[in-house]
Amino acid sequence: MAIKLYGMTLSNNSVRAMAALNEKVLEFEFITVDLSAGAHKKPEFLALNPFGQVPALQDGDETLFESRAITRYIATKYKDSGFNLLPASLAKFETWLQVESSEFNPLIDGINFEILIKPFMGMTTDMANVEAKAKQLSAVLDVYEAHLSKNKYIAGDEFTLADLNHMPEIYLFVKTPKADLINSRPHVKAWWENISARDAWKKTAASIPL
Repeated sequence: MAIKLYGMTLSNNSVRAMAALNEKVLEFEFITVDLSAGAHKKPEFLALNPFGQVPALQDGDETLFESRAITRYIATKYKDSGFNLLPASLAKFETWLQVESSEFNPLIDGINFEILIKPFMGMTTDMANVEAKAKQLSAVLDVYEAHLSKNKYIAGDEFTLADLNHMPEIYLFVKTPKADLINSRPHVKAWWENISARDAWKKTAASIPL
């Protein structure tokens, strides 16, 4: 049975799952869930994700939701397909997976939502919220800059899921007026330019309707 990914290409969480599938060179069917029409709250989708959020993944008899659980599942089950996203040493890897989820993502996602998504939805950007989150993100990126001055990738010397999980948010962020928070930090900028040049990411990014 073919892998099916349910989501939206303007959903960073959906894109995160798509990026992992592309890194593993896996064939999959992308099924658009029309959030504007409330498709994510209908019984057929709630059967896949009872929280009514995208993405959801079907792989044979397995059904998963939550994007980071999906990417970890893909990286683990299909370890021998495509590019290996799991490192030999797990300590730094596990730490930075958590950093991305708890320290980095809430801030950068909040800024992207205010600057890019709200206007798209006909809502007004709250610049005070943008500035507050940008100040917090700046402090987080100072930690990244120091870390990446000693490491080529987030978890060491090899590209892993710890890098991939960052990519959808940064891709949007560097298109905002706050992009200098990335570009002014030479090691963070070099890291982003390196990972975003990957063929699998280019394939993924081509699906994002910006």
